[in-house]
Amino acid sequence: MLAAVVGAVAYVALIDPDHPGHYPTCPFLAITGCYCPGCGSLRMVHALAHGHVAEAFGRNALAFVTLPFLAYLWVQWAIAARRGRPMQATLLRPWAITVFSVVSMLFWVLRNLPVGHALAP
Repeated sequence: MLAAVVGAVAYVALIDPDHPGHYPTCPFLAITGCYCPGCGSLRMVHALAHGHVAEAFGRNALAFVTLPFLAYLWVQWAIAARRGRPMQATLLRPWAITVFSVVSMLFWVLRNLPVGHALAP
């Protein structure tokens, strides 16, 4: 799993998402003209891979803030797999998933309103 993530990040680091023709367009953006919660994530990864932390945050703030939680979940999964036990992560409890879902929906709506224009990629 780690090799797949490192390979994907390396690819996005080498092939700039701002240059057209290398990555598919977001279907939601293409159909509606509105940004989805994931829009800007490839550009965020590209910016992070080049050490541009502020730019990465500006590309997709929600995805940027989510990265430490994903890293935590990966470490928990790796430890559980190594010990041969099921994963016991607090972040996967129903309340945490509900909170993340609500935050994602609010982010989705807000970034498409004029007042939330700074959240657009």
